[in-house]
Amino acid sequence: MKSDLKKPHLGFGLGLRTDHYQTILNEKPKVDWFEILTENYMVPGGQPLFFLDKIRELYPMVMHGVSLSIGSTDPLDQTYLSELKNLAKRIEPKWISDHLCWTGIHGKNSHDLLPLPYTEEAIHHIASRISEVQDYLGQRILIENVSSYLTYQQSMMTEWDFLSEIAKRADCLILLDINNIYVSSINHEFNAIDYLKGMPAERVYQIHLAGHSNMGDYIIDTHDHDVIDPVWDLYAETIRLMGPVSTMIERDDNIPELSEILIELNHARAIEKSIREKSHEKFIALAE
Repeated sequence: MKSDLKKPHLGFGLGLRTDHYQTILNEKPKVDWFEILTENYMVPGGQPLFFLDKIRELYPMVMHGVSLSIGSTDPLDQTYLSELKNLAKRIEPKWISDHLCWTGIHGKNSHDLLPLPYTEEAIHHIASRISEVQDYLGQRILIENVSSYLTYQQSMMTEWDFLSEIAKRADCLILLDINNIYVSSINHEFNAIDYLKGMPAERVYQIHLAGHSNMGDYIIDTHDHDVIDPVWDLYAETIRLMGPVSTMIERDDNIPELSEILIELNHARAIEKSIREKSHEKFIALAE
């Protein structure tokens, strides 16, 4: 696959949720794009596809899956890949993403995004599988970092080195979940800024922002709360390091009115705008 890492900027988007279908069609909110949960629309017909088609007429979309299981040792699910490709033909997404994880083994689905050991063997295995998927789809995919709650004794490197090397070898792209970095940095006691600095910025095409649940001794990525200030601070640092990146808010439970989520989305806009303006001022000052 020919390498071309000229990064598009879609602006600021939201996860498309059933609670907001009608509001979106009625009010046409100021959202630059929507991300769909791929598996929700792998159906032959019905209301999900009806609303998907209607909203797709108004907004660009990207596809985000949870079932690729790219880290599993099971063979890739060819039926799933065929349905994925057919859905992509239907809505023409700007890109397709999934998670750096495994979800099952021996045909059993855990319905969870399970972490991987950070080893050379795993890098080789996963990069090969990503390349196979990309060849089948005829385009690069984005791979997202997941939150984790355990580590493996076999791991020989950091998560950010692991993700970066996979992206390089597979020539794929990255969906950087800032909340997941924060969650894992607390759970595993690493420096989240080191993670950001270890990312190949030219491959980071999308950012997720979300809330989580603080359990005291650890935190869980639940997508059922507002984004907290430390995650906003980490997002600001990401933009300072990488420049503008297509950014969206995820909310999967305890879903509020669309207007409330738009407040968070506009906060992300304001952060990027402020950093861009400060960078411009710094450039002008250096030139004088």
